Amino acid sequence: MTEEYSVVLTDLIKKLDLRNYTPEIDTDKVFITDPDINRPALQLAGFFEHFDTARVQICGNVENAYLADMHTREENIEIFDKLFSFPIPCLVFCRDIEPYDFIIEAGLKHGIPILSSKSTTSSFVHETVRWLHEELAPRISVHAVLLDVFGEGVLIMGDSGIGKSEAALELIKRGHRLVADDVVEIKKISDEQLIGTSPAITRHFIELRGIGIIDVKTMYGVECVKTSQQIDLVLKLEEWDKDANYDRLGLEDSYVEFLGNKVTSHNIPIRPGRNMAIIVESAAVNHRQKKMGYNAAQELYNRVTQNMINKK
Repeated sequence: MTEEYSVVLTDLIKKLDLRNYTPEIDTDKVFITDPDINRPALQLAGFFEHFDTARVQICGNVENAYLADMHTREENIEIFDKLFSFPIPCLVFCRDIEPYDFIIEAGLKHGIPILSSKSTTSSFVHETVRWLHEELAPRISVHAVLLDVFGEGVLIMGDSGIGKSEAALELIKRGHRLVADDVVEIKKISDEQLIGTSPAITRHFIELRGIGIIDVKTMYGVECVKTSQQIDLVLKLEEWDKDANYDRLGLEDSYVEFLGNKVTSHNIPIRPGRNMAIIVESAAVNHRQKKMGYNAAQELYNRVTQNMINKK
């Protein structure tokens, strides 16, 4: 089940190092729920149809020049009085532009924070949209372990006690990096990208039955942990069943779906003597090869087919 999320305006101010011209307004009580932005050029011209009031409003050189040349001060005051009558989260001026006094006064009157950034407008828009899309992304939590293995985000799933954490610990000792153990928060950044993170309370910890909690960052160093990772591959660990029909070639990929996004998935049977760390490494490298256009199973199939043709 997904939830709706919001970002406190104070966090945006700190993240993007914004100057606040209306400190009297409590930005801890202002929430952003829309990851997109709006440049209010049409609104400054008096057109408010289809105005998306939930978005951060951004003004650059063009909007500032329009205010200076196209309206009298009285007309501008009237425009901003109407603009701020809508419940917008804030108005940000880029390129270190200082807002006019009447804009600050209107902001204070309506409780709309007025901010400024030193960044160029395009850079600020890009970074704001990127950060808000990540913070406001739909998300779910799953019981799994997430690691960075040779640059591939590998999500290891399976029943409790099947050996996910033990496999993760062996991979960490082999130089790979832990992102999350036990609970993985998955965010849908786009239709192509899922990002996995760890809840802050369990970040960098691993639970080993019979031993207890291990702090990976302290024990193995900061080079063995990450805070987030794109999910590229899912490995589902399951008890070995001699009667089950396991995939032995890998010609056809299987998928698991999170938040509407499909991720390549493999079922890995567990039995005594199998080295799970090597299996996970091999799966990660094989997945990378497929993304680069080489499929070992397809290559074997082509060789067998060609051999049969040659024998005719």
